[in-house]
Amino acid sequence: MTSTTTGSRTQEHIELTETYAAHNYHPLPVVLATGEGAWVTDVDGKRYLDCLAGYSALNFGHGHPRLLARMHEQIDRLTLTSRAFYNDQLGPFAKALAGLTGKDLILPMNSGAEAVETAIKVSRRWGYEVKGVEEAQASIIVMEGNFHGRTTTIVSFSNDSDATTGYAPYTPGFRMVPYGDIAAIRAALDDSTVAVLLEPIQGEGGVIIPPEGFLREVRALCDEHDVLMVADEIQSGLGRSGTTFACDHEGVVPDVYILGKALGGGLYPVSAIAADHRVLDVITPGSHGSTFGGNPLAAAIGAEVVAMLETGEFQARAVELGARLEAGLAPLIGNGFDAVRIRGLWCGIDITDGVATGRQVTEALLGLGVLAKEAHGQTVRLAPPLVASEEDIDTLVAAFVAVMGSFSG
Repeated sequence: MTSTTTGSRTQEHIELTETYAAHNYHPLPVVLATGEGAWVTDVDGKRYLDCLAGYSALNFGHGHPRLLARMHEQIDRLTLTSRAFYNDQLGPFAKALAGLTGKDLILPMNSGAEAVETAIKVSRRWGYEVKGVEEAQASIIVMEGNFHGRTTTIVSFSNDSDATTGYAPYTPGFRMVPYGDIAAIRAALDDSTVAVLLEPIQGEGGVIIPPEGFLREVRALCDEHDVLMVADEIQSGLGRSGTTFACDHEGVVPDVYILGKALGGGLYPVSAIAADHRVLDVITPGSHGSTFGGNPLAAAIGAEVVAMLETGEFQARAVELGARLEAGLAPLIGNGFDAVRIRGLWCGIDITDGVATGRQVTEALLGLGVLAKEAHGQTVRLAPPLVASEEDIDTLVAAFVAVMGSFSG
């Protein structure tokens, strides 16, 4: 087991960061230096099981040999050209990702927030040019408890006060409804509606899984009213939930996929949206872009990620390990846990109020060599890399059993 005592190098790095970096995060007191697979090591040589995996950006673990090899190969050749020119990696990447999503086209960007902003812009322009919505009147229906990023426009439709306080005036054009409430979506629809934007599973909210059939009902409602269904699969997609996309659990295909995080293999920021011609053909030269979006290094990594997902190995692994995790954690429901939500290898645990807070649990887990993240006070989120072993999952379960025993005992 790992001690919580911070070494001299750890404290030195924490002080340096707190002195010179803005305080927009409140990290646990650990300073990571190296990583391999599902494990990381801090600057004082202590090892930890990484059960956050960069918010699912590290689905393939730290330093996956196949991804590193492809990255090193491309770094030695060409890293950036800008989209003022073609490069020999973007075309193959676009074809591969279009194939994975079943869509005609992709539009590559860098961060997840950029991809969400891209989807918003495309949805509005589609509404004006294709659906015929009156200019400047387009509305997008969004969900309570959402997390799509932290740009000014995106926080404009967040109901998280930490994300919104101090950033008004907010961008108009969004209507918020309760997550999972199809009747509320139906009531919010009108002729100005161009899209319904949702996470098939709300990650930042605590791995919130919608009611069975909700995604199918949204799909049917969007078809009925000529509205785009836009699925933010930045965290839920690319194998995390046990399928390539979380929408696959209900056999639903959205009009627009929003992808990021694991698309860069944990090595590089890569994001994209994917849609058919009827949607993405509204984008014309000069109407949207990015200096780094679609650069050859990003494209090479992204194409390798797609090739790895096409084997189905990682999706199956998420299912197997998720079942093992669920079996191990289930006995704690009623014994420190109020609920455990698992879809694939993605888990949200609600800690019983009065037993401990989510932060206290993650701090205690840190002392046992396990890295996790709290959400909204009483919830702990887990997203181990899909390359974790059965023994790693058992280590995680044992740590939770010990921690909850210490709080209740």
